[in-house]
This record gives sequence, C-alpha cells and structure tokens, in this order.
Amino acid sequence: MLLTNLAILVLAGFTGYLTISKVPNTLHTPLMSGTNAIHGIVVLGGILVLGLGVDDVLSKLLLVVAVAFGTINVVGGFLVTDRMLEMFKSKPQPRVAEATAAVAAAPSPGTIEPGAVAARTNGAGAASKGAGR
Repeated sequence: MLLTNLAILVLAGFTGYLTISKVPNTLHTPLMSGTNAIHGIVVLGGILVLGLGVDDVLSKLLLVVAVAFGTINVVGGFLVTDRMLEMFKSKPQPRVAEATAAVAAAPSPGTIEPGAVAARTNGAGAASKGAGR
C-alpha cells in the first residue's frame, strides 16, 4: 500500500512538472489563479474531514495546519489575480466638464488681450508724435 501511494505521488509530481514547464509565461499567472481556486475545494475537503471527527490528535493538528495553509494560498492567489487584472484596466479619463473649463480659461495661442493691444497702440502713437517734432 505504501509503495503504491508513493508511486502515485511521484508520477503526479512528474506529470505536474511536465505540464507547468510547457506553459508560456503570459499564461502562468492566470493558470495559477485557477489552480488556487481549485485549491479552495481541497480546503473545503479538509474542513469536512476535520468536522466528521478524527480520533488522533496528530491528525487533527495536521488537518488544522493544512486548512490554514490552504486558506492562505487561496486568499493570496485571489489577491495576485486581482493585482494582475488591475494592470489591464485603462486609466480614468478626465471628466468633460473639467476639461472644457480648463480649455475655456486658457487663452488661445494666437490671440492678444485687448489691454495689451491698447498699451501697444498708445505707446507707439506717443513715440511717433514725439519723433515727428
């Protein structure tokens, strides 16, 4: 029995390694988030086994540790997935009212303010009157 279980463990590890090694880097994070979601089922199984009653104290302790680590893995996986999806969201655009107010307040590059035109005209006129005498 022990030899059979050990052989299954080794074959499962070998199969998992070959499967994950062929996954491109761009798909690694979504694949791991899906795996973490499936790991939630493992956590649920651990809770069920713990609730059905295990007689041995060591078994109970191992189940509690397994459920705790599994929960950490699931929560961490969802946090990583949320962070990954946050990178693909577009930046918020400025609101239209703020953008039009900013454009209306700024002077256009080709326009001259009326006060500046009057100052130039009066200064040029005074200079030309004084030069003609």
